[in-house]
Amino acid sequence: MSRIVRDPYELLGVRRDATQEEIKAAFRRAAIKHHPDRNQGDPTAQSRFAEINRAYQILSDPGHRANFDRFGTDPFERGGVAASGIEDFVDLSNVDGVMGDILSAFGIKNPDRKKVEYRLEISFEEAALGSSREIRYARLDHCKTCGSSGAAPGTTLANCRNCGGRGKVRSAQGLLPIPLERPCPTCFGRGKMAQTPCVSCRGKGLTKQTRTLEVNLPAGIEHGTARVVEGEGNRIKPGGGFSDLEIQIVVLPHELFERDGDDVRCRVPISYVQASLGGEITVPTLAGKAKVRVPPATQSGSVLRLRGQGVSHRLRAGKGDQLIEVFVEVPSELSPRARELLVELGQELGEDLQPQQRSFMEKLKGLFG
Repeated sequence: MSRIVRDPYELLGVRRDATQEEIKAAFRRAAIKHHPDRNQGDPTAQSRFAEINRAYQILSDPGHRANFDRFGTDPFERGGVAASGIEDFVDLSNVDGVMGDILSAFGIKNPDRKKVEYRLEISFEEAALGSSREIRYARLDHCKTCGSSGAAPGTTLANCRNCGGRGKVRSAQGLLPIPLERPCPTCFGRGKMAQTPCVSCRGKGLTKQTRTLEVNLPAGIEHGTARVVEGEGNRIKPGGGFSDLEIQIVVLPHELFERDGDDVRCRVPISYVQASLGGEITVPTLAGKAKVRVPPATQSGSVLRLRGQGVSHRLRAGKGDQLIEVFVEVPSELSPRARELLVELGQELGEDLQPQQRSFMEKLKGLFG
């Protein structure tokens, strides 16, 4: 029985001289747009999606594309010489490629691509100024006992009984309504099984191993940031590559400083004399100590600013500022001479130093009168 194959260039909406990247991008857009789950109630959605998949299989394979350019659709009709490599299923073995992007749009993830997550606690200074940290974590890698074969040393491998040695199985389960081809879950896509499994990896070919890595933290990194280090996660499968390592940054609180964007805030006490007469005080900064001038008649809660003493900007040169909130500290103990001087000051300023002699109602009248 023959099958009509439409022009793949027309289906994907690309020129005949389109590059592979342009073909991949067009396939991604078309597959997401015409996926049956996004077109429920449309009886033609499944066949249209299958056509798009066939078109991509033709144009993504140099040999198939050359045959189509030379002979047209005839070789790809069912029974034609070129039709043997064109199927009505989606190959999930390359789920990290274009189809991986499409499946991710529908919430389908490849369990073999599970990344490694690591929680890294750093100090306030490390986050603000940048640093380099060495981390140690566990990830899946080739089993050292069996050399990733999954078989006990000295034993042999046999064809997987589930996939017959192909390493792939077909399934119609999941969101996609057409048969899917995916790595065999029994042999993990290898096509071979250990007759006597390795005791270290239980026949999987992968074991948890400790990995040491130097991590560079840029100046200005924020709490809650996720830094992804490509290729430093779990090995996906024996003989395959690595997934990614995701480092969750946790910035520990500081006893003096708080971050406000790229500015740094702190609170510093000053005396009543400094607040009244002004002067110079020493304050802590991220780079050490610095001096800042307090203007005369500074009120408690006033904010002073040190330019360029904050956190490095991430997208431009320079740094934020340090904002210093001052508060007037009242001494808990006074010497007789200090009390005498304060009384004289109060009298000079016309302050009532004997409020206990006024009734509560008189105080209220004074406040609102």
